[in-house]
Parts: sequence; C-alpha cells; structure tokens
Amino acid sequence: MLEQQLVNYRKIVTLKDGVNVQMRPMMQTDEQLLCDLFGPIDDEDARYLRDDVRDPAVIGYWCNALDYRKVLPLMALVNDRLVGQATLHFGKGPERHMADVRIFLAKDFRRRGLGTRMIQTLVELGRRQDIHILVAEIVTDQSKVIKAFQNLGFELYATLDDCFMLPDGDTRDVATLMNHLKQKVDEF
Repeated sequence: MLEQQLVNYRKIVTLKDGVNVQMRPMMQTDEQLLCDLFGPIDDEDARYLRDDVRDPAVIGYWCNALDYRKVLPLMALVNDRLVGQATLHFGKGPERHMADVRIFLAKDFRRRGLGTRMIQTLVELGRRQDIHILVAEIVTDQSKVIKAFQNLGFELYATLDDCFMLPDGDTRDVATLMNHLKQKVDEF
C-alpha cells in the first residue's frame, strides 16, 4: 500500500455494545491524543510497555519521526478521544517479510471487542503491505491476551524464559506467537 493510501485509510467499526470506532493511521498532529491515552495509565500497565509512554518526549519523538515504512501505527478513536493504538513494526533485511504487532487499549475499552477489531485491521493492512508473517511477543503473565491472539489466528511458536525485564529488574517469560498471512504452497 502506498504511503498516500495509508494517510487516507479510514475504517469505521461497531463494537458489540453499539459504539462506533474510527480507525486510521497515526498522523504527526496526534501528539496530544497520544498523551491523553498514555498519560493516565497506571504503574501495572506501564511496566509491560517497551517505552516510557508517560513521558511526553517519547510521544513527541513518535510523532516527529513518523515513517510508515518502519512503523504503521493504527489509531482507534471514539469521537475525538483516542481509545487504542496498535502498531505494525516492519522488519528489514532478511526479516523484511515480517512485522511485529503491538497493541494498547484504554482501560474502559478493554473486553469490548476493540482489540479484536484492531488486530483484524492490522492483519488486513499487513496483507496490503505484502507482509508474510505477523509476530506478537506477549509476557506469559497476560494469558488472556495470548488467548485472544490465538483466537485471531496466531499460533504459539516458542516461550522464552526470562526475556522481558520489568522496571524493577524482575524478569518474565515471553510467548512468541505468529500469524502466517501467506501460506507456503508446495508445488507438484
């Protein structure tokens, strides 16, 4: 998908409870929306994220360095409120056919089907980008998230011991799940 097509991409989904959510790629002007989404997160959520998202400088960097060839951030908005963000982090070199998937939802939008709809949209966008494999790395403490990804076609490929270090230095195991968007076809 060309970058201009990505900029113009819009999708409206309706959650099980009837709430309409607009999904679109992140824009450089979304800094305040992101600060509003990530600013109030509690310590428990923050400890599982890769970046210190409560630091406005981190959010500012994301917006200023926005490059859809490297990362495709998908925003979920209800009216003018950002309620979720999911991203495809594109591989390069020998991993250029792969993309890592990450997702964060506002607490009041969890368990409402938004995460499912966002991952389904990332699968659709990954296919348009000619991605063959989506990879999700999830701390094994989050068994419900792992199950949700498995329900969306991701398969557990490995569990890596002590590969995620929390801010306090404690480590956790990480489950690596993959979704093959392009199946290998053996010819006869």
